[in-house]
Amino acid sequence: MERGGGHGAAVLAGFLGWTLDAFDFFLVVVCLTSIGKEFHQSDAAMAFSITLTLAFRPVGAFLFGLLADRYGRRLPLMLDLIFYSVVEVATGLAPNFSTFLFLRALFGIGMGGEWGVGASLAMEKAPPRLRGVLSGLLQQGYAAGFLLAALCNLFLFERWGWRPMFFLGGLPALLAVFVRFRVKESEVWEAKGKREWGQLGQAILGNWKLFLYITLLMTMMNFASHGTQDMYPTFLERQWGMEPARRFSITALSMVGAIAGGVVMGLISDRAGRRKAIAGALIAAVAMIPLWAFAPGVVWLAVGAFAIQFFVQGAWGVIPAHLSELSPDEIRGFLPGFAYQCGVLVASVVAVVEALLAQRMEFRWAMAVTAGLVFVGAAAAAWAGPEKRGVRFGEG
Repeated sequence: MERGGGHGAAVLAGFLGWTLDAFDFFLVVVCLTSIGKEFHQSDAAMAFSITLTLAFRPVGAFLFGLLADRYGRRLPLMLDLIFYSVVEVATGLAPNFSTFLFLRALFGIGMGGEWGVGASLAMEKAPPRLRGVLSGLLQQGYAAGFLLAALCNLFLFERWGWRPMFFLGGLPALLAVFVRFRVKESEVWEAKGKREWGQLGQAILGNWKLFLYITLLMTMMNFASHGTQDMYPTFLERQWGMEPARRFSITALSMVGAIAGGVVMGLISDRAGRRKAIAGALIAAVAMIPLWAFAPGVVWLAVGAFAIQFFVQGAWGVIPAHLSELSPDEIRGFLPGFAYQCGVLVASVVAVVEALLAQRMEFRWAMAVTAGLVFVGAAAAAWAGPEKRGVRFGEG
C-alpha cells in the first residue's frame, strides 16, 4: 500500500514548517528582556510566557492530531500553518502584556499541532530505506529555526526592535500555499479511508500502553535536549563571563552540530536500527560532558558545544521515523505528536532544576550532573522499548 512517492515535497514542507515554528518560538527567547522592558514585566514574568506556550502545545497536538487522522494530513497542516502565522503577526501588534500572554498560549496550540501532522505526512510518504535520514533532516528544522531567530536578533533588532521580527512569523502562511499545490495527500491515509470519531477513540484507548511508553520516552528525550539548551547561554554568561556576541557564536555552532548530527544519526539508524542509534548517540553524549562543561579554554568549549548537540540532536533525528513506525496507521497523526508534546510539558521543569542546582554548586557541575542523568535515562528508555524499523505503512 505504501508507495513512497512525492516524499521530497512532503519532507520539505515538514522541515520548513518545523523551522518556522521553532523560529517563532525562539523569537520570544532571544527578545525576552526587550519585550519585558516594553511591557514593564520582570524576567520571571516573561519566562512564564514561554512556559505558557509549552503548556498549550499538547492541546494543539490533540486537536490537530485528531483532525489529521479523520480528515487527512494536508488540510489540518495547512490550517495549522495559517493559524500560527496569524497568531505570530498579532503578537507583534500586542498592545499590552495580557494580550501578549493570550497570544503566546494560542501560539502554543499551533506549535503543538505542527510536528505530529507534518511528521506523519512526511514519514508516510518517505521510502522505508530512507526514512531515518529524512527523519533526521525533518527534526533538525528545530535547530534551523533557532539559528534564524538568533540571526534576526543579531542583525535586525538594533534597527527595527522586536515587533517587526514577529511580522516575519507570517511566512508559514505562504508555506500553506506550497502544501496546497505541491504536496499530495498520504496514500496510507487515503487507503484506510475516513475514520469516524468513535473508531479513532477506540484505536486510541486500545493503544494506551504504547502511548504511555512513547510519553515516557519523549519526556526523557526532552529532558536531554532542554537540559543542554535552555540554560546553556546562561551557563556561558555566568561561568565564562561571555558577552552576547560570543555567546551567540558558540550557541550557533552547537546548532550546526545539531543539524549535522540529526542527519548522520538518522542515516545510521536506517542501517543499525532506531534503538541502537538513539541509545548509542546518547551514551556518546555522556562521554562529551567533560569537554562540554569543563573545557580548559574557549576553543575546546566550542568543540564540546558542537559535539554534545551533534549526539543529543543526533538521537532526536531518529525520533520522527521511530515514533511513526511504532504508531498504528489509524492514529499516526495523533499518537506521536500528542505523546511528544506531553513529554515536552513534563520536561519543561528541567531548566528550573538546573537553576536550583546552580545555587548549590558551580554552574558547570549543575549542567554536567543534569546532563549525565538524563542522557543515561533517555538511552535506557529507548533501549527498553519496541522497534519496527522499516515497517511498511498501510499493510497492517
